[in-house]
Amino acid sequence: MMSLPFYQKSHQHYDLSYRDKDLRTTMSQYQQEKKRSAIYTHGSTAYSSRSSAAHRQESRAFSLESTSSHQQQASQASSLGSTQYSLGSAVSRKAASAYDYGYSQGLTDSSLLLEDFSSKLSPQTKRAKQSLLSGEEKENLPGSYMVPIFSGRQIHVSGITDTEEERIKEAAAYIAQRNLLASEEGITASKQAAVSKRATRTLEHEETSEKKSRKVAIREKAERLSLRKTLEETQAYHGKLNEDHLLHAPEFIIKPRSHTVWEKENVKLHCSVAGWPEPRLTWYKNQVPINVHANPGKYIIESRYGMHMLEITTCDFEDTAQYRASAMNVKGEVSAYASVVVKRYKGEFDESRLHAGTSTMPLSFAVTPYGYASKFEIHFDDKFDVSFGREAETMSLGCRVVITPEIKHFQPEIRWYRNGAPVSPSKWVQPHWSGDRATLTFSHLNKEDEGLYTIHARMGEYYEQYSAYVFVRDADAETEGAPASPLDVVCLDANKDYIIVSWKQPAVDGGSPILGYFIDKCEVGTESWSQCNDTPVKFARFPVTGLIEGRSYIFRVRAVNKTGIGLPSRVSEPVAALDPAEKARLKSRPSAPWTGQIIVTEEEPTEGIVPGPPTDLSVTEATRSYVVLGWKPPGQRGHEGIMYFVEKCDAETENWQRVNTELPVKSPRFALFDLAEGKSYRFRVRCSNSAGVGEPSEPTGVTVVGDRLDIPKAPGKIVPSRNTDTSVVVSWEESRDTEELVGYYIEASAVGSGKWEPCNNNPVRGCRFTCHGLTTGQSYIFRVRAVNAAGLSEYSQDSEAIEVKAAIGGTVPPDVWPELSGAPGGLTAPRAGVHGASPPTLQKDALPSSKPNIPSAPSGPHHLGQTGVSTVSETVQQELTPPPQKAPPEGQSKSDPPRKKDVVAAPAPPYDITCLESFRDSMVLGWKQPDKTGGAEITGYYVNYREVIDGVPGKWREANIKAVSEEAYKISNLKENMVYQFQVAAMNIAGLGAPSAASQCFKCEEWTIAVPGPPHGLKYSEVRNNSLVLQWKPPVHCGRTPVTGYFVDVKEANAKDDQWRGLNEAAIKNKYLKVQGLKEGDSYVFRVRAINQAGVGKPSDLAGPVVAETRPGTKEVVVNVDDDGVISLNFECDQMTPKSEFTWSKDYVSTEDSPRLEVESKGNKTKMTFKDLGTEDLGIYSCDVTDTDGIASSYLIDEEELKRLLALSQEHKFPTVPAKSELAVEILEKGQVRFWMQAEKLSGNAKVTYVFNEKEIFEGPKYKMHIDRNTGIIEMFMEKLQDEDEGTYTFQIQDGKATGHSTLVLIGDVYKQLQKEAEFQRQEWIRKQGPHFAEYLSWEVTGECNVLLKCKVANIKKETHIVWYKDEREISVDEKHDFKDGICTLLITEFSKKDAGFYEVILKDDRGKDKSRLKLVDEAFKELMTEVCRKIALSATDLKIQSTAEGIRLYSFVTYYLDDLKVNWSHNGTGIKYTDRVKSGVTGEQIWLQINEPTPNDKGKYVMELFDGKTGHQKTVDLSGQAYDEAFAEFQRLKQAAIAEKNRARVLGGLPDVVTIQEGKDLNLTCNVWGDPSPEVSWLKNEKPLASDDHCSLRFEAGKTAFFTISGVSTADSGKYGLVVKNKFGSETSDFTVSVFIPEEELRRSAQEPPKGNQKPPQKSK
Repeated sequence: MMSLPFYQKSHQHYDLSYRDKDLRTTMSQYQQEKKRSAIYTHGSTAYSSRSSAAHRQESRAFSLESTSSHQQQASQASSLGSTQYSLGSAVSRKAASAYDYGYSQGLTDSSLLLEDFSSKLSPQTKRAKQSLLSGEEKENLPGSYMVPIFSGRQIHVSGITDTEEERIKEAAAYIAQRNLLASEEGITASKQAAVSKRATRTLEHEETSEKKSRKVAIREKAERLSLRKTLEETQAYHGKLNEDHLLHAPEFIIKPRSHTVWEKENVKLHCSVAGWPEPRLTWYKNQVPINVHANPGKYIIESRYGMHMLEITTCDFEDTAQYRASAMNVKGEVSAYASVVVKRYKGEFDESRLHAGTSTMPLSFAVTPYGYASKFEIHFDDKFDVSFGREAETMSLGCRVVITPEIKHFQPEIRWYRNGAPVSPSKWVQPHWSGDRATLTFSHLNKEDEGLYTIHARMGEYYEQYSAYVFVRDADAETEGAPASPLDVVCLDANKDYIIVSWKQPAVDGGSPILGYFIDKCEVGTESWSQCNDTPVKFARFPVTGLIEGRSYIFRVRAVNKTGIGLPSRVSEPVAALDPAEKARLKSRPSAPWTGQIIVTEEEPTEGIVPGPPTDLSVTEATRSYVVLGWKPPGQRGHEGIMYFVEKCDAETENWQRVNTELPVKSPRFALFDLAEGKSYRFRVRCSNSAGVGEPSEPTGVTVVGDRLDIPKAPGKIVPSRNTDTSVVVSWEESRDTEELVGYYIEASAVGSGKWEPCNNNPVRGCRFTCHGLTTGQSYIFRVRAVNAAGLSEYSQDSEAIEVKAAIGGTVPPDVWPELSGAPGGLTAPRAGVHGASPPTLQKDALPSSKPNIPSAPSGPHHLGQTGVSTVSETVQQELTPPPQKAPPEGQSKSDPPRKKDVVAAPAPPYDITCLESFRDSMVLGWKQPDKTGGAEITGYYVNYREVIDGVPGKWREANIKAVSEEAYKISNLKENMVYQFQVAAMNIAGLGAPSAASQCFKCEEWTIAVPGPPHGLKYSEVRNNSLVLQWKPPVHCGRTPVTGYFVDVKEANAKDDQWRGLNEAAIKNKYLKVQGLKEGDSYVFRVRAINQAGVGKPSDLAGPVVAETRPGTKEVVVNVDDDGVISLNFECDQMTPKSEFTWSKDYVSTEDSPRLEVESKGNKTKMTFKDLGTEDLGIYSCDVTDTDGIASSYLIDEEELKRLLALSQEHKFPTVPAKSELAVEILEKGQVRFWMQAEKLSGNAKVTYVFNEKEIFEGPKYKMHIDRNTGIIEMFMEKLQDEDEGTYTFQIQDGKATGHSTLVLIGDVYKQLQKEAEFQRQEWIRKQGPHFAEYLSWEVTGECNVLLKCKVANIKKETHIVWYKDEREISVDEKHDFKDGICTLLITEFSKKDAGFYEVILKDDRGKDKSRLKLVDEAFKELMTEVCRKIALSATDLKIQSTAEGIRLYSFVTYYLDDLKVNWSHNGTGIKYTDRVKSGVTGEQIWLQINEPTPNDKGKYVMELFDGKTGHQKTVDLSGQAYDEAFAEFQRLKQAAIAEKNRARVLGGLPDVVTIQEGKDLNLTCNVWGDPSPEVSWLKNEKPLASDDHCSLRFEAGKTAFFTISGVSTADSGKYGLVVKNKFGSETSDFTVSVFIPEEELRRSAQEPPKGNQKPPQKSK
């Protein structure tokens, strides 16, 4: 039986998945209407007659009606009343549609409240009413909630799938209702009969009752009828519930089975799943979801009436895989697996691979020397260009791929990328390969599709790629002036009942500012969209709440301005409202089996655990519209689920208000709306379950309602430059101090038009973009705005006008190239329109030779956010780099007026042109920078080439249209084996310099160089006596694979070339190295070599020689922390020139424009300040001084230094008085309390404020205070601690600017213990004024194992008495106590259990008394007995060996023995099992082990262990060798002696010592003898043998009995007789005396002599 959750008893149910209030009222309406409608007389037939199409129309019509009349119906809900009940079957049909609509929407609109059941469902406590029901009827009453009937998902969202809409399933709720309505007549009839009987009984009762007024009787009867009607309705409702549709996890009824099929056959996998809500089933292939749209016709997925089928058509070898069917609903997830194996007929070749979009043969197929080809050439023909599309249109990108040589059965692998990310087939985009042409088709363009598209063709290990940009314009707005649609709608942080939706703002606002956005949601499986927010939100993130746990949703966003609402965005990917941890838990283990039945009971739940407070509560996001809280669940929560209540209060008050009283939160997240903007709040959270509501969490800090994320600042310095006849490159300075930057929007306007058009509809990252689609010859101006989640920035200033034309042979505006000169250039192809959103760093790969190159995917979005066409004709991976544009040297247009800041000249020609690498149709050139740069930095180079035939040079041709920024360039499309010459011209802001002299002739032919080229640009700085820093630039030519590191070599300047030595054993990745260990005054040269996978390349040019010495006046970078805690690095140089400047760098990369640093230079000093020093600032900071002889210095900030600086900053910012000892408390002798602390140092002006419970206290009768400024000790004394003194004590120190405080909390048990200790010390002081115990009663075990009770007394005198008690009875002590030594003792000998008890000693005289009590029972007694046993065990003597007649005995003596002392014996390490032969025992103080009849097996080591309760004490003896032999011999001797003693002849008894007999009587004596063998018997008389005769008869019978008879004794028979028995073991004699008397004489003798006491009475003869 299941106990009812607490929130089902005390709260309305807001679990929308099955207890929505609107759904309950809609169901109630439906149940009322079906009673009044004739169409439901045969419910099943009536319902089944409706077609699914009609149902869709009704549902859709009602949805539109509900949406259009939302506001009116909300206000009229209360007036619907019973009028709605008479609408008949039409209203009933409408209610059914409304129910399904409400279920799918999760509505809270009161328009659907056709009947109010709040009186039944209200959780509020109501006044108890008189019950007229029996116990059975009470059980049928409804509880505080209603078990739902679920609606199914009937319509799927348009746009989610491309397949035809599946036939609408009959919802589970309608099936349940149909079955219930079909049996309604029978139920109604039975209920009416029951009602009739009860009515009869009621009438009889009324007749027998006393008479009442007619009015009262009618009212009571009406109330009873109303109550009876309510009961009937409730019973009917509970009777119609279908228990099979209550919640339970999915369960596979039929699992899919594995198949083995031949190629080209079809295979079907079937399974059947049960569960409620109806599980959603997904098919996977090798753990990857199967997308039927990615391979149309390949897979067919059907689901009908709980039976699911996956059909794989025309199986091929690639279909061999493991397939998984995964079913999931809100209660869990379960999977079933099946394998499909596809077999191929022997010898048959897979023709389908010839048409596949990917290469299906091994990669080694084409590259092995034994394969089909040793090298492939890949070319693209009929290529796609920069493309422009519009939302909702279709578009196709394509090109022809030519492979040389062409090999049958081997097709290239074609991949498409967008902004560096692979393009996966979907309903929006589909790639296709026809055998020679690759296409990418967009079925429905969206702005999300805008970007740089790259086609990547791979053949074996050779590949080629080509890129072009796709622009997507906004679709026409439905309302003129409405904004464009947002884009990139993404769901974040999904949980049980809420999801955060994020999006990007559109570039077009429709002519007026966007006021905000509306977010719509739709449950997957329906097409009903509902709006999530009533008022537009400006922030581009919004928390959507009120979701149904376990359901999946999609979202869209619409922008709104004053004109209207724009088109919706593309829908998001479906996301399930599930707790991520719960989903992971359900996936990690199978769900429990469904039992088919849920029993809901009204019983009280068992007592649970009140949950603890949540932890880590924080405000995760705050805007002017909402505040999102996040926390962690408590550790103490019990085994049941918990819910949360959120509370808020104004920052200035402590008036906490519960925010969600009627809406318990399930997820550890909550969004608060309707907060006053600009107002400060604090928040806290409580947990609750059936056991109650827990304590609140720690409140958050003060939160001001408003946008935490600021709108970005406008970008600066917009610089356009020419590119092609239809495009312009626009660059700008990034927005400063911008957080969470999404990107930039660029707009262009024809000069004089006043109309701005967007150049991009998808924000671009970086600070450069190429705007296409411009009119040739037209002049344009540009502007840029930044965007983040808070909104769009202001527009930047308009750029200067620029005429659109190709940038060939002209000059450039002076401000263009300084901004772009810092952007790294790279290898670019001729006539390549390279466009980028940011200046990425080039990554160069080697060109192909006979040794193939391993390809990789295109670069990511940061490097590929470019526009235009890139013709990459080399087999090389290149990250496209936006080089500067070549401008006309003269004839500059008016729109580009030159602006000169300084007088500069064109640079000198470059020199040392060399060929770095040569291919069959291309060459890579390198050169050195001009010696004279013209007073400005070189911004680019232009290369020309010409053919040389038979020594005759041809005409010069341009190799590059755009300038290249590096001292290297690759010229393509050359002729193999042709000889070429080259010349290079450099350019700066002054213009293009003169070209260099023609290079030497180079022949274009295939090289096989695979290693990287030499690094260049070596320079050294920070030269000191024993160190310097060496820096370099990476090689222009990286070889076939990327550079993985560098080796640095050094040698003395005058040393030979064979004396180079390496400075690093392993390659370093940095492009700098601090060289240590130099010898002061020596001159050194350096070189650097690069390494890649192919090997180590050539060394660089030499750097140096440089002398290792610290130049005079050299200063170092100094770190400083000012009084405000600001951390800065400072450097000073006394050798600056007028042109010198300070240049700061981090890890030898310039820190210019770093948002985390601020540099200030004045005169010969510079300071770099950290804005917020953190872990991201770790590194080497160096400062170089330009126009000097290499003056530089650096400073390392590592983790330890970071910690030190932060601590120092905190100390300077908030100076404190350091405490040597924190505030502590101690109890003094008389029970006084001393509070004290000690500061490190106090000045004479130091002041201390004493605070108790946030109130200052002052010196007075209760408090005594003292400050010792010399020692820094601060004290406060209190005479006594009382209950009101419980609280918090604080000493606040003010010493100038520095402050300090120390707090001591004395509350609860801590205070009670302290108070108790103080009272104890006070009583102790009083006690010690009279005789008292200095040491209380204790015990000690003496060496004799006796127990000595002792105590130490003090302050005694002669009259002091001491009395001992045990168990309150006085113990009499023999001797009088002597107090000279102050020790009193009581000795207890042979302590045992009888001595257990309570001992007490009382010390008293006229000054008072004191007592000490010692408890020696239970554990205390056990402890004492353990010590006694230990002493006894220690007193044990060594084991000794003793031989006996029975065997050998091992024994030891102890002082005395107690039963508490456990004795264990072991033999050779094994415990002895005691038998009749081997026994153990204790006799007196002897502990022994008896071994009877020992054998050789008894030899060995014997251990006796005495266990005192804690420790074992052992005694050992070795019974072997001579010891055993001697003991055994003695045993044998004693045994024989014992046998002899046992068997020797002996008299057992029967003979008296003296026999007195009267004369004349017969004397008969009998004696028993024993012996083995039977003894010989003889008799003696007076020491002489006695023979048998007639007078004296001597007989011996049976060897046991001897008879002695004298007939007629006489005085002569008196004498001493003896019986002698004898056998071989010995003899024995028994003597007796016979005295014969005459009676008269005896009498006379008796009269004269008293009888002797020691004489035996005479034995009378028989």
